[in-house]
Amino acid sequence: MKDELAGITTFVRVAEKRSFTTAAAELGVTASAVSQTVRQLEDRLGVRLFQRTTRSVSLTEAGQRLWDRVRPALSDVREAVESLAELRDRPAGTLRLTISRVAMAIVLEPAMAGFLAENPEIRFDLSIDDGLVDIAARGFDAGVRLGEVLDKEMIAVRISGDQRSAIVGAPAYFAKRGKPKHPRDLHGHDCIGYRRISSGEMYKWEFDEPDGKVFQMALDGRIVLDDGDLMLRAAVNGLGVAYALEEVARPYLERGELVRVLADYCAPFPGFFLYYPSRIQVPLKLRALIDFLSTERRAKGRARGRAKTASRSH
Repeated sequence: MKDELAGITTFVRVAEKRSFTTAAAELGVTASAVSQTVRQLEDRLGVRLFQRTTRSVSLTEAGQRLWDRVRPALSDVREAVESLAELRDRPAGTLRLTISRVAMAIVLEPAMAGFLAENPEIRFDLSIDDGLVDIAARGFDAGVRLGEVLDKEMIAVRISGDQRSAIVGAPAYFAKRGKPKHPRDLHGHDCIGYRRISSGEMYKWEFDEPDGKVFQMALDGRIVLDDGDLMLRAAVNGLGVAYALEEVARPYLERGELVRVLADYCAPFPGFFLYYPSRIQVPLKLRALIDFLSTERRAKGRARGRAKTASRSH
């Protein structure tokens, strides 16, 4: 009797990753073995589950129907396995996270080595994605994004310090076009636009008046991108003014490749949050990550406080 469960397990992994090669790497087998297992499952079911081309893998109507039915059961199986792991009283298992590129660079990447050293039985499975993701539907344990974009139904735990926006441009650009004194002066500049990946909407630049009033501006430019790093590189090349997180722009500012303007109109705001559905019971592996990142945030906050005190004393 052929192993139906093995076929379903392989199908699920390919459906999650939309890639036979990636699924094979995670399952520890060859891509040809994965393809053969899926083909055998399709033969038993009498339907095609995937549309395959040389460049993409997508679900057929039958595959989507199977995926919609299997996905909730898969969540139950994962929870059951995690409950057994927690009987050992130590965090274990795979943490599947969806995280934006900037959150990865600022929050998780600097903390990963320390976290994994403290938790040797945990492994990461990370999806780097700047768009918003349905974490329950995609089988993620949690996500990391800026707090302002999160659904109110999510449990959100702050894991970074305050962030600030930075309006930046190349020295040569401002030498030619002049520096804006107020955000409204940006209407006379080439502003590099950011298009939100999930909605396709143009991001409106946000500012704070000295009296605390917050306002947004829709600004025009000759370039629109959906990647923060590319926006900064375009600004370095003199193609316009960019709106970025201060922490991301800092290396460019320190090297003198970019200069900052309108800093008085960019107030701090709450930074990155780890979020997960309110209806789930937090598994031990996720609790371990939350506690670790929260401790890191507090330690960094104390360090910044000591640095400010030392600078004032001098």
